[in-house]
Amino acid sequence: MTLHSIDLDPVTLTLDASVGHIAALTIRDGDRTLSPLHRAPWVDDPEAVFPAGTAPNVKRLSGDFFCAPFGRNDIEDAPSHGWPANSAWDHLGTVSEDGRITIAFRLIRKVMGATVEKRLTLVGGHPFVYQEHKFSGGAGAVSAAHHVMVPMAGGGDLAFSPKQGALTPPEALEPDPARGRSILAYPAQSSDLTAFPLAGGGFADLTRYPHGESHEDFLTLVEDTNEGSGASLGWTAVSRRAEQDHVFVLKRPDVLPVTMLWMSNGGRDYAPWSGRHTGVLGIEDACASPLGHADSCGDNAFTRLGVPTAFALGPDRTVTVRQVIGACGVRGEEGRVVAVAAEADSLTIRFTDGSMRSMGYDSDFLAA
Repeated sequence: MTLHSIDLDPVTLTLDASVGHIAALTIRDGDRTLSPLHRAPWVDDPEAVFPAGTAPNVKRLSGDFFCAPFGRNDIEDAPSHGWPANSAWDHLGTVSEDGRITIAFRLIRKVMGATVEKRLTLVGGHPFVYQEHKFSGGAGAVSAAHHVMVPMAGGGDLAFSPKQGALTPPEALEPDPARGRSILAYPAQSSDLTAFPLAGGGFADLTRYPHGESHEDFLTLVEDTNEGSGASLGWTAVSRRAEQDHVFVLKRPDVLPVTMLWMSNGGRDYAPWSGRHTGVLGIEDACASPLGHADSCGDNAFTRLGVPTAFALGPDRTVTVRQVIGACGVRGEEGRVVAVAAEADSLTIRFTDGSMRSMGYDSDFLAA
């Protein structure tokens, strides 16, 4: 494990450069220190047992990681979620100027022949982490996603930028009851996020989490980019009950047109999960099909809807993917988030009680 840290009030961030995962993130909000990201319980357990063939990204599972491709790696010889989530990154340097600090890395391996660089930036006074990943060169195409993991000890409420609907893949994450359990219906879809079909009948409200006890589930939300949808900014807001805060994940919906939700709530009985990975919500903004690299690069359920699922690479091409993570504490009786909007130099949040709040934010980052 190789750790690199940066700190600029109000944010402190540590990257595990052995696999490119954010190992720790804290955000100071007044007299509170918020910890919006998850770290698997076995990462710091020296006695943890892993089955043969366990990928490094599972062994070091932390915070957020960038994956390329997303999921099954069935074109290039690499672990699931690709080398960006499973291999070391070289530290290129850290630059501090003009009230911001940026730390840069380069992946030691290539992805489909492309060089991949990572830049993490903090801005003074902003409760956000600004992330950029850039592919240079290469050949063919690759899917990509961020894999943000938010712990929710007491559950909470979810809100999203406009979506066309939600759909599950053909098969459940855990179809074998001897190994685990899934409770959503597979395959299924719904344009109503408050009424997604359950396998045993009835419906799950996707604006609440969790949806039951001891379950492992996965679905994909498709961004609504139609004219008039107002979706110039893609966002997910998680209002955590026990932690009394709001966590935000922001993206460009034209670059990352789907948001995959991984609901990991004690539904896997085998090591290293062993029923102890509970109350975790993965927010995986992506240009990808959930069925793997090959499916992402061909005709699939999403491309037939006009939704791209891979980035084209080439010797003279660069592909840049940006994403933002942030958090703030709950104030008073503001309730859940109902809207998020980027202003010139701030992010404005509106709540169910009619109140609103603005936080320092670099609106040019995702607009570029």
